[in-house]
Amino acid sequence: MADLGPPIGTGPLGKREARLAWGLLLPTITAVALVVVLPLLAIFWISFKPVELGDLRAPEVVLREDIRGDADVLNGEAALRYRLRNSSQDQPITGVTFTDTLPEGLTVTDLDPRCTLSDRALACNFGDWDPGTRETLTIPVTVGQAYLDAKVRPQDSPAVTTGTASNILTNATFTLDNFKRVFSGDEFLEVLWVTLFYTVFGTIGALLVGLFAALLLNKSFKGQGILRGLYLFPYVAPIIAVAFAWLILFDPFSGSANALLVQMGVTPEAINFFGERPLALIMVTVFEIWRYFPLSFLFILARMQSIDTDMYEAADMDGASPFQQFWYLSMPQLLGILSVLFLLRFIWTFNKFDDIFLLTGGNAGTRTLTVNVYEQAFAVSNIGAGAAVAVVIFACLLTFSLFFLKYISREEGL
Repeated sequence: MADLGPPIGTGPLGKREARLAWGLLLPTITAVALVVVLPLLAIFWISFKPVELGDLRAPEVVLREDIRGDADVLNGEAALRYRLRNSSQDQPITGVTFTDTLPEGLTVTDLDPRCTLSDRALACNFGDWDPGTRETLTIPVTVGQAYLDAKVRPQDSPAVTTGTASNILTNATFTLDNFKRVFSGDEFLEVLWVTLFYTVFGTIGALLVGLFAALLLNKSFKGQGILRGLYLFPYVAPIIAVAFAWLILFDPFSGSANALLVQMGVTPEAINFFGERPLALIMVTVFEIWRYFPLSFLFILARMQSIDTDMYEAADMDGASPFQQFWYLSMPQLLGILSVLFLLRFIWTFNKFDDIFLLTGGNAGTRTLTVNVYEQAFAVSNIGAGAAVAVVIFACLLTFSLFFLKYISREEGL
């Protein structure tokens, strides 16, 4: 049997091509690591830390200095005042010191035992401070002519403070309280149910409406281009504009929709579409369908127009009805793109925040997991709990994606 040589890709040329390929991919991998992986790892890290909004800034010594008394009078008696405090109410600061250079012309008459003075260099050591500690240091001075001539104030040369504090973001303190808070009680189950309802029906609805719109515009007719452009309007319009347009349209006091329903006798009084359960959840889901069906419409229409028309002509000659042509000819060709769209729309809708926040603010039974992240992190000021909810969202989406890619996409031949 003839020797066919080394397998493709294992020879010197193949190895050089592999190195070149990895070299070309390196910028992309680096960008993904910086933009995606590192923030994701940071969220995981914070989710196990007892971090509140005020802890994002490390504890520090805050100092304010001024001069009191007869500071504008020759030989006047004045006092340098230093007001110091620990900026944290929870974390201590060790080794608190500060140094300052006194203005020329000020003569110190009495010195605190915690301070030393060398020429005009003042240094003070306050030791260790408990959380929330405040300290006021007063140093009596006599005003000389040099100070009056220089017109310099003590705050013109800021004092330098030092101190060591443990940063909750970087220390070794970890806790599971954030996840206990997320999963405790029935609140999480309600939020999860709302999220799944909004995501599943919003995704399926956007696909069905997009499929219907693609079927309508799959045939050439006069004005087809104008209709395609109008179909794209919900997707390309600014979210703030369309959200407030819906709020005004369905306003219970001045909305056109309510006025029309009342005049037609459909309802005896105005309906608060975005303020009542479960109507508010249905409305935000309908808004999701209306706003994002154009994306499905574009992809489905492009796939439809790439299908060979010969088999439709043959099916028509065999007496197949339009529905049979769609179900047995079009649908098998569209399953691939529908699967991809379902996966993408599910992930995007599950992560959607701005639509619900602008329409209801998460009220009236419309609080999803993403809205819960905002409320935990900023409304309650618990950054750790917000990160824990974000980790739960990531776990849910990862589980769904793995299940989809392993079972659903395999059945569709992807």
